Amino acid sequence: MSEKMLRLNNVQVIYSDVILVLKGLSLEVAEGQIVALLGANGAGKTTTLKAISGLLKTEDGRVTDGSIEFMGRRIDGLDPEDICRRGIVQVMEGRKVLETLTVEENLRIGGYTRRDADGIQQDLKMIYEYFPVLVARRHQVAGYLSGGEQQMLVIGRALMSSPRVILLDEPSLGLAPMLVEEIFEIVQRMNRQEKLTVLLVEQNATLALAIAEHGYVMENGRIVLEGSAAALRDNADIKEFYLGLTEVGARKSYRDVKHYKRRKRWLS
Repeated sequence: MSEKMLRLNNVQVIYSDVILVLKGLSLEVAEGQIVALLGANGAGKTTTLKAISGLLKTEDGRVTDGSIEFMGRRIDGLDPEDICRRGIVQVMEGRKVLETLTVEENLRIGGYTRRDADGIQQDLKMIYEYFPVLVARRHQVAGYLSGGEQQMLVIGRALMSSPRVILLDEPSLGLAPMLVEEIFEIVQRMNRQEKLTVLLVEQNATLALAIAEHGYVMENGRIVLEGSAAALRDNADIKEFYLGLTEVGARKSYRDVKHYKRRKRWLS
């Protein structure tokens, strides 16, 4: 069995000392896995990623209970740059490119924690192989890239830190379906070829469960369901509430699911 590379044990997160967002959340990510973290807006998915990456500090948030472990060592409380050096990097929602810098300048900034010039150059070459569209844009200002190109750029920039774990936050947001499929295929290739471990936050449950091996479902700051991706895809509750499908395959609006009741196991 793969080693549990990342563990969150009963993690509680509070913002501004008053707003409780994560309420005893626990999850595990095994080395070499793609793990999907699903849930509606406001469930706490992004906060979970920021708790892992240390970026809570930028928003007056902190872990007030529980622990976060990477390779058996606690990382909650460390600064984001220290966590990055240990091998965890987050790709934030919304494609946060440095708009006035070129594509290659954006990529090189991703390696700011590294001191191995030869390794940086090799990884730059690797990223251009995964994202060949960026080669033609390497001297172009990043703010003029399309949405899909910017998403490729921020993933590539994250890879420049030579991570062991990448935290992807809503990579499909605002992109055309064909571009989303291309990006997800590249994520799968990186997982297989580079042995990259991925924790994927995604509202598109169909896409996420298609590439993940394991999944968790969040509601109101807690994990309410977990299992293999195949088991979650076949789960009637997931099909109805998160995929919008009834037993007979008819789609439902979220507004029509007020009668929906989670199974008792979700609340145990």
